[in-house]
Amino acid sequence: MIAVEQLQISAGNFTLRDLSFRLPAGSYGVLMGRTGQGKTTLLEAICGLRRVHGGRIRLDDDDVTDWPPAQRNIGFVPQDAALFSHLSVREQLGFSLAVRKQPAEVQRKRVEEVAGWLGITSLLERGITGLSGGEIQRVALGRALAFQPRVLCLDEPLSALDQDTRDSMCDLLQSVQSRTRVTVLHITHNRAEAERLADCVIHLNDGRIENRNA
Repeated sequence: MIAVEQLQISAGNFTLRDLSFRLPAGSYGVLMGRTGQGKTTLLEAICGLRRVHGGRIRLDDDDVTDWPPAQRNIGFVPQDAALFSHLSVREQLGFSLAVRKQPAEVQRKRVEEVAGWLGITSLLERGITGLSGGEIQRVALGRALAFQPRVLCLDEPLSALDQDTRDSMCDLLQSVQSRTRVTVLHITHNRAEAERLADCVIHLNDGRIENRNA
């Protein structure tokens, strides 16, 4: 569950003010709004990557407003994927597990499990050079899912993909969310994408939540 309550965030001359919404546990929420409306700013605040100036953020039963990012148990896929250029696909997927000092065998099994879900087992020993856009997004998604987050935040993960790849990634996101029951908050400008994926759509306009519909 994600609950944003009377949230205020200042970013330069732009302010998000009195933002409130609730996304039930296990649901797929899509955040929409024009460019420059603060969607990424809000997502980063939920992840702990941007300072909050008022209000609070709750994940399940925890008030995480002042928690550091690593303690929030959120998987985050930024718009540019932000993969590590020097790591293999296997190492990318296992990164969060290694940071958490999971045993090597636990890491291996989890990486192979997630790679199987995402259809990238054959890529595990490759570097990221030469991967297609869809493959890069699958790797980024796998890295975010590997440590079993309670919330998954996606910042326009499909925006750079062609239509066929976008369609297959929508199928994949639906499959993964159904399998894991992770709560998802996904930014997009694409209305068809939102209608296909979302249990609820949250609209951000001029720094405020404008409306919400299922």
